[in-house]
Amino acid sequence: MRLRVEVRGVVLHAHVSPSGWPALVLNADFRPLSYYPLSLWSWQDAIKAVFLERVNIVANYDRSVHSPSFEMKLPSVVSLKTFVKPSTHPAFTRFNVFLRDRFSCQYCGTRDDLTFDHLLPRSRGGHTTWINVVAACSPCNLRKGNLTPEESKMWPSQRPFQPTVQHLHRNGRLFPPNYLHESWLDYLYWDTELDP
Repeated sequence: MRLRVEVRGVVLHAHVSPSGWPALVLNADFRPLSYYPLSLWSWQDAIKAVFLERVNIVANYDRSVHSPSFEMKLPSVVSLKTFVKPSTHPAFTRFNVFLRDRFSCQYCGTRDDLTFDHLLPRSRGGHTTWINVVAACSPCNLRKGNLTPEESKMWPSQRPFQPTVQHLHRNGRLFPPNYLHESWLDYLYWDTELDP
């Protein structure tokens, strides 16, 4: 597919898939903005950020985009010029509950067909909060039903808690994406060997 990108009046053409050649996005301190999902931008967004002078190019792919008068290698790693202060309290989302619980049912340990369960059911006054919700597979959730852990004799493998961003990042490193470009490895902690 031939793509056309125009930035500051310069038309760029490339023979690459729109979903290919992602750029790892680092904060100004050279740490990824997030680990799970890994902070990635499309090559188009990375080039736009370069032209808008919002990022520095740290590493490039061997692939280039070009116009009749301009050529630029596609960035594989970019760092923000301005530090973005990480959030200290992660948002309460289904995804973050699953990440806190390592994508495992807290009753049986399976990773299939996950939903979430209220320890104290909502119909009995339970709230949808970090400390009352756990990841659960559909069969366990149905079996527990509208009962408390004591009534159902089903206890979660860990007591639910409000995680920190660091906790979620640590857990995110346990689930690396299927694709890691070699230029990213120095900035990611799961596949690099530390020097003695």
